[in-house]
Amino acid sequence: MKHSELTDKIIGVFYDVYNELGHGFLESTYAEAMVVALESASLRVSREVPIPVWFRGKKIGQYFADLIVQETILLELKAGQSLDKAHEAQLLHYLRATKIEVGLLFNFGVCPQFRRLLFDNERKKIRANPWLMFV
Repeated sequence: MKHSELTDKIIGVFYDVYNELGHGFLESTYAEAMVVALESASLRVSREVPIPVWFRGKKIGQYFADLIVQETILLELKAGQSLDKAHEAQLLHYLRATKIEVGLLFNFGVCPQFRRLLFDNERKKIRANPWLMFV
């Protein structure tokens, strides 16, 4: 699997944060804790990275990626009951709009959950837009 060593390390950090904090905090609290823990694991982290949305050559909006690790893995964090298809779709949209191919979706709910999603750049070329901006 693509970037499996790095994603395994990030997943381990997720469980470390979850085991230390438990559930019940806001998503922003978990994001801050993940930044601290990832940096402690000697990983580079960017927070709230803007991802522009383009339509017919015009910027019509933007998303914000919760975290990007090593400029390679996009993390989307949740603090709800459970993960669902809408959360996965959100992460896939983020991946499609960037050069990043691997995303991790984490839920800090009552039961910790994660999903590893891949949207490789070859598939993105099928829907390529010459105006698409990359992170």
